[in-house]
Amino acid sequence: MIMQVKNMNLSPVPAIGVGGIVFNNQDQVLIIRRNQPPAMGLWSIPGGKLEAGEALADACKREIKEETGLDTEIKNIIAVVERRIEGFHYVIIDYLALLVDQEYSVPIAQSDVIEAKWVNLEQLSDYELVEGLEKIIIRTFSFYRGDYLAGLYDFDAANTDYILPEFR
Repeated sequence: MIMQVKNMNLSPVPAIGVGGIVFNNQDQVLIIRRNQPPAMGLWSIPGGKLEAGEALADACKREIKEETGLDTEIKNIIAVVERRIEGFHYVIIDYLALLVDQEYSVPIAQSDVIEAKWVNLEQLSDYELVEGLEKIIIRTFSFYRGDYLAGLYDFDAANTDYILPEFR
């Protein structure tokens, strides 16, 4: 028996993505330029899709390494965004990530990116960033520099449960 699909305009299946916001000692942020959809040609932070069986923080660390060659330590969740763009539907969890070695921090575009570079925060508006990213980067930098507490923390170091920090 042949079944016919009546509605060919099916909504995309949601996918989970991760992104890593990384700063260096010169107060620059690491950005990459995408070379495939969605948002091909736009600037973003390193990141990608969660693989089956992978912890979110591990996926973030892997994606940063795959796209830039840099090793990082994944810290707290900074933002959760939902994007429906170009036939894709992503729920993206953005993390603050710290460089493992500040001395060897030259990003090299790899994997599915055209460029990877450090950018001064004052120059972010010169780049065509993905929607909403500039605000997330600026707020994350304030947290990174110690201006305020933010984000969800991995309270038991298991990479599974993230909660608000304790306030005293």
